[in-house]
Amino acid sequence: MTQTLVLIGHGMVGQHFLEVLAERGAFAGEDGPGWHVVVLAEEDRVAYDRVHLSSAFTGTDPDELSLTDAEFLARHGIDLRLGDPAEHIDTAARKVTTVSGTVVDYDALVLATGSYPFVPPIDGADAAGCFTYRTLYDVETLTAYAEEAKTGVVIGGGLLGLEAAGALRTLGLATHVVEFAPRLMPMQVDDGGAAALRATIEGMGVAVHTGVGASSVETDADGRTRALRLSNGETINADLVVFSAGVRPRDRLAREAGIAVGDRGGVVVDEHCRTTDPYIYAIGECAQTADGRVYGLVAPGYQMAETAADALAGEGTKVFNGADTSTKLKLMGADVASFGDPFAQEGKDGAVSVVFSDSRDGVYKKLLLGPDGALLGGILVGDAEAYSSLKPHTGKQLPAPAEAYVGPVTAADIPGADALPDDAVLCSCHNVTKAQVTSAIAAEGITDLGGIKKCTKAGTGCGGCVNTLQAVLDAELSAAGIEKAKGLCEHFELSRSEIYEKIRTEHIRSFTELLEKYGKGEGCTVCKPVVGNVLGTLGPELGLTHILDGEQATLQDSNDLYLANLQKDGTYSVVPRVPGGEITPDALIVIGEVARDYGLYTKITGGQRIDLFGARAEQLPEIWQRLVDAGFESGHAYGKSLRTVKSCIGSKFCRFGQGDSVQLAIDLELRYRGLRAPHKIKGGVSGCLRECAEARGKDIGVIATANGWNLYVCGNGGTTPRHADLLAADLDAAELFRLIDRFLMYYVRTGERLERTSAWLERIDGGLEHLKSVLVEDSLGICAELEAQMERHVAAYQDEWAAVLADPEKLRRFKPFTAAPEGGVSFREDLAAGLEAGRGRVAVLPDGTEAALFKDRSGALYAVGNRDPYSGAAVMANGIMGSRDGVPTIASPMHKQEFDLRTGVSLDDPEVALGAPELP
Repeated sequence: MTQTLVLIGHGMVGQHFLEVLAERGAFAGEDGPGWHVVVLAEEDRVAYDRVHLSSAFTGTDPDELSLTDAEFLARHGIDLRLGDPAEHIDTAARKVTTVSGTVVDYDALVLATGSYPFVPPIDGADAAGCFTYRTLYDVETLTAYAEEAKTGVVIGGGLLGLEAAGALRTLGLATHVVEFAPRLMPMQVDDGGAAALRATIEGMGVAVHTGVGASSVETDADGRTRALRLSNGETINADLVVFSAGVRPRDRLAREAGIAVGDRGGVVVDEHCRTTDPYIYAIGECAQTADGRVYGLVAPGYQMAETAADALAGEGTKVFNGADTSTKLKLMGADVASFGDPFAQEGKDGAVSVVFSDSRDGVYKKLLLGPDGALLGGILVGDAEAYSSLKPHTGKQLPAPAEAYVGPVTAADIPGADALPDDAVLCSCHNVTKAQVTSAIAAEGITDLGGIKKCTKAGTGCGGCVNTLQAVLDAELSAAGIEKAKGLCEHFELSRSEIYEKIRTEHIRSFTELLEKYGKGEGCTVCKPVVGNVLGTLGPELGLTHILDGEQATLQDSNDLYLANLQKDGTYSVVPRVPGGEITPDALIVIGEVARDYGLYTKITGGQRIDLFGARAEQLPEIWQRLVDAGFESGHAYGKSLRTVKSCIGSKFCRFGQGDSVQLAIDLELRYRGLRAPHKIKGGVSGCLRECAEARGKDIGVIATANGWNLYVCGNGGTTPRHADLLAADLDAAELFRLIDRFLMYYVRTGERLERTSAWLERIDGGLEHLKSVLVEDSLGICAELEAQMERHVAAYQDEWAAVLADPEKLRRFKPFTAAPEGGVSFREDLAAGLEAGRGRVAVLPDGTEAALFKDRSGALYAVGNRDPYSGAAVMANGIMGSRDGVPTIASPMHKQEFDLRTGVSLDDPEVALGAPELP
């Protein structure tokens, strides 16, 4: 029998509830009787991604944030009523009355009304220029008002408050943050973490006021906001005020209907998300769950949606008794993470802490351990790379000293995946444990990452767990005595170093030629970028001049294709080179003007240069034209190449300096710029043994001595920090450069795909002694050859951005494809003529659909939706074409999930699809 289910609210949690019902085949007409669902939505648009709401400030079209489409709703017979929210629930008659007066009968009802922003009861809070930050409507009205504003204040220094502050900076406003608590993000970090976060945010020009509240909003004669008065009597001149001081559950409907609500708000539900009325459920931020809490995060809301769906259309065995509130965020460019119980009291019951703090780089890490060494919780600010290694061990003993996870320690290595407990959650998006992964590997005979994704869904969400999954797979295969194939992928049985040798010795000048000789199929997102990287490295030997020439462009990942780093919202970063960190005032002004004019977020990095974030692909040529005209060149932040050579001030000003570290860093960076390698390369030069440039944490580290320069190699930071080893001491400048030439070219020649120099050194037989033998003693007789190859690289160097700006054909790739058929030519024919084989383009089809268009080597055309279904970013046209088991594929540039180009369906999760619009 068909029954009616009313869903009140169509936000992220409500939409997820509908998707879970769809997965269960619970809608009427799909497999016979089921639920006929009526959705009553307050907003006039379908559910959208509030997590990425801030991307709307940087130009993301609101439609790109949409979480559903008309096809999904029609396929399942969902009656969605936008702009007509529920006004009253009659629990006795089981009827809902909407604002318009419509009455809807129900057999079951789900409340997914979410929460509303809390606005402090202060004078002037309703004045013109006062806003909340919760919906797309808020973004639109705030953006319009900000056009006439110069200064904005955000009330609230929590997660949403700092996100709002970032939005105001994006809009070009001088920004203040006011937080009543004594520190920022009081629910996530402690005093030490908040201090590091505050230093980072204040370094961006945001004024932070803590331990003080808002007293009143002052207005001018026209009633418009002109200032915010604080509780300490201070006044901040402001044209705009954003209230982001927390949220409150939207529980009015339940309260008025006589359904129990918590003392502090939230509809009371049991472990099945059922309210005190047996026909009504509540999920998401409007619910007070069985553990007495109201959860303001999306992930617990999704779990509640799955629980309610199970109760209504399943076995009713799924329960929700609480959720993990561990979080890992990036706020205004700063990594912030907390897990477990980050506020466990030191000394109580024997709890102790291990803390690392580096105020220079805004890094703070704290782990709390129980008396038995069990990890109670932790806080990471400024560097959260260890989060994925630490979180699974919460409540258990760490398999290595805590110092290995938080400090720049080399004596203790962080254990591998085999040390993770079986119940460790590897994929938070789909709640997949290590035990589930290892069981799937054994039961299905899985030997590659794609198999894990297909069997468990792990790795098909945000992609953040892919490295951990690969490590678990490698450990399981090794334990089973199965040798890991050395080949790159299904298309090549050769390793990266073997491919390099084939191309170098046989002068192979294209991917097609290499594929015909040593490969099969069409290539993929693994092998194409590797070959593109090798061709870029050997360009001077092969007569190739630019990575975007001809077929080479089809090999490049999104970063190299646009000569910029892709960000989570689909925009790109702009990173001009600042050799050695030295920059003139005029150059600084140019960067500031560009950032201001294009509304870009700016960040001074640990590599001593300035990154600009938030540029759209079509804006990149305009931005770089201004930078190139001012004398800047590409900083290669997008490539597997030399990034920066960091320096201290050295003998220029420092009274301890024994060498001119700044000039040497400049010389090193200019010599090795543009050199493509198996992985990124970083350098550092310190003017004395005090090591202020942290050179021993770099791939190439140079430290001045009284007798010259010491050369250290193969160091790195990150989750497995390693101090570099001394390769040679007391070198003069000529000796130093000669030895670095040899080192880099030997690494380029023998390193494997995505292998940092630290891992390379540990892999090669003989380690450091082998390097000394080959590079210092010339035991293989190749030093002259390595030096000559580096000289050819230096002589052939050209700025990649300057070359693009001078080439109309390369510039064309930065603009969407626009078809203008003439003389009886069809859209399809015009499209076929305008597309490059193997490379995608964005196009707006005649019916208004934005699609990602592709043409393969045979001339076959494909069209899929341009929006990545996991991140919501419109980036699919920038992905790499290839094949998998004979199926033509496109890989998302965000996290490399692969989709069938013919149907748009994910090869890892068939329930996810891009859509495949028809080409007229």
